[in-house]
Amino acid sequence: MNSIAQNNTDFALLQPIRNWIDNLQIDRLELAYSICKLIPAQCPFARDIYLGSRKIFQIPPLCKLNPLYEELIGLRFRALCYLADECGEDISHLLV
Repeated sequence: MNSIAQNNTDFALLQPIRNWIDNLQIDRLELAYSICKLIPAQCPFARDIYLGSRKIFQIPPLCKLNPLYEELIGLRFRALCYLADECGEDISHLLV
């Protein structure tokens, strides 16, 4: 099996998880806060490496390599919208 066919099979195996994440209903305040705390607002792996005050190199954000990245970011966005629109919560501290 070539690598392209293998990648398509890997992504097809994740389809049930993608569907579950996309169809998850956010209908409780505690659930929405938990989702926002578990899924970071930005990629936690991006780093600048310094030696003293001189930047040596940069580790790029690798989150896009996660095959569930889009679904997780969408879930966090829906949780933020639920908190702001349905619950009237101040979400400014969750955006960072």
